[in-house]
Amino acid sequence: MKKTILIILMLMMAVVLAFPACTLNVEVEEESGTGEVVEAAEETGETAAEAASNYFAEKPDDNNMIAQDAFVEKIAAGEELFILDLRSAEDYAAGHILYSINTPWGTAISDNFDKMPSDETVYVYCYSGQTAGQTVALLNIAGFDAKSVKFGWNFGISKVEGVDEATETVANEFAEVDPLDIAPAIETAVKGHFEGLADVSDGTYKNYMISPENANKLIGDDSMVFLSIRKAEDFAQGHIEGAINIPWGKDMQEDFDVLPMDKTIIVYCYSGQTAAQTVAAMRLMGYDTVSLTGGMGVEANVPIGWVNSGYELAK
Repeated sequence: MKKTILIILMLMMAVVLAFPACTLNVEVEEESGTGEVVEAAEETGETAAEAASNYFAEKPDDNNMIAQDAFVEKIAAGEELFILDLRSAEDYAAGHILYSINTPWGTAISDNFDKMPSDETVYVYCYSGQTAGQTVALLNIAGFDAKSVKFGWNFGISKVEGVDEATETVANEFAEVDPLDIAPAIETAVKGHFEGLADVSDGTYKNYMISPENANKLIGDDSMVFLSIRKAEDFAQGHIEGAINIPWGKDMQEDFDVLPMDKTIIVYCYSGQTAAQTVAAMRLMGYDTVSLTGGMGVEANVPIGWVNSGYELAK
């Protein structure tokens, strides 16, 4: 009888000792498993830098832009487009394209992401096409389908024949839409770009841009790099002294490894518009970039731009 009781007690002790050990093993396995899932999610989730890099890799043939006359023709034909006007409230009130909504350049854009449609193109225009270029790059990186209107209001839209019939002074408001589900990391980075405008609002790099006058003073400055994204043949014909050439195009990001991460990079194109897209994406990739106001300068955007301002080129 005593032997039977002893055996039972020994079995009970074994069970008691084994139970917490099993519990501990389960907890360790569950904790390890959860950590692996979270880590895997972080590894497979696209970062803002990766999304920005993919922006170049997936660049469409139209450069995410629409010609000013084609844009006005759409409005004149009765197409009700979703349009953002980035100009000031005063200029918007004086006259704007039909259906356009005023989101002055800055956080008024990023604060309204949830009011922008996820199932139609977002058209964007500003004064010259340059801040619209930044906006369009960021919107596309966030997941929207966005296009900027070439040369903006001042140099493009306002010069299109018949534009008066496509303009109005009545303010338009956002309507209810099915909002886009933006990846948190990308949304934070994109909103950070707009929020950062406040830090440069009174300086040389206001709007992440630099005037030809100020850029000219920085030629030869070791803390600066000039990046031309014009075609190689045009670069050979003349460029800003000391500039590096990485032509605008699909997969251009593959050549960014020659660019420094610890210097300010002044990016310029022909009119400032594709340079603006480049600047917005590169900033998300960790580069300190600004675009040259008006780019090299073309006939359509006189008097802004490097050549239009009378500055010389090197060969």
